[in-house]
Amino acid sequence: MFCFFSLTAQEKNVVVESEGRQVTLSPIVVRSGTNVPGFIKRVESDTTFYKAFKNLRILNYSAINDVRMFSRGGKVSASLYSKTRQWAARSCRVTNVLEEKSTGDYYKVNGDYNYYTAELYASLFFSKDTLCAQTNVIGDIDRTIKGKKGLDKHKEQLKMLFFNPGKQIPGIPLMGDKVMVFDPSHRDLYDMQIDIEEYQGKLAYLFHVSIKEGLPFYKRDNVVIDEMTTWFDYGSFEVLARNYKMSYNAGVYKFDVSMEVEIGKFGKYLYPKVIRYDGNWGVLVKGKEKGLFTATIYDLSLE
Repeated sequence: MFCFFSLTAQEKNVVVESEGRQVTLSPIVVRSGTNVPGFIKRVESDTTFYKAFKNLRILNYSAINDVRMFSRGGKVSASLYSKTRQWAARSCRVTNVLEEKSTGDYYKVNGDYNYYTAELYASLFFSKDTLCAQTNVIGDIDRTIKGKKGLDKHKEQLKMLFFNPGKQIPGIPLMGDKVMVFDPSHRDLYDMQIDIEEYQGKLAYLFHVSIKEGLPFYKRDNVVIDEMTTWFDYGSFEVLARNYKMSYNAGVYKFDVSMEVEIGKFGKYLYPKVIRYDGNWGVLVKGKEKGLFTATIYDLSLE
């Protein structure tokens, strides 16, 4: 395979038109004969990234949790470092805390979280009480905010952004379809690139989306996903990793975040092996906060 994709110094990137989009192809991609419209359609309809997160609902796993909150001056004002173990059996799961150390005002006096970022992290990776009716079925990939209010609603909206970048997010003021990078109306907002390279020992497609170079300032407000890079397994087209940056400012609701997710595989199960988050967010009722977290998932097993 690598021999087949050997290049000569004269070969250059090629820009092609695909359904009104300009897509830059590396020489390797050109020589591979990749069907560009079909490739982008597969990227748009991918469910393997979301499936990896859903699989955490049915697997036993250990996690190292590192959460840090920062003051306006850039110093760590609160933090959490812990090791946890999730046990999952008979469609139920619960998290046991094996080790924990917190600093600053990470917790309120009553034990609740003092930061929204901490609360969001806990909702993703901790289940103090036993939760049942858990499944890894992705029939709910079109997540909903129906019945949710306040911070619960905002948490669900951020989960939509994290798990399904590029899909429409309901209920965020003035956002509309601005996250839908593949929508035909956004063809003039983004540059797209396809390449083939090695990723951690595996041959992979690299798909990169970024704000179009020279985009007029007045159109910048129509962009939420500033940049997204995804590595797909060359054979199975399963997501191997994804990095993305997003920003949005509607006055009452704003965020500027970056995420890096490495996907691992346990048997037939994909799972998020490492998740890194660095960002600012704010809603009018809560104020602005900056946080950074890293979740490392390991030692997986089944019941």
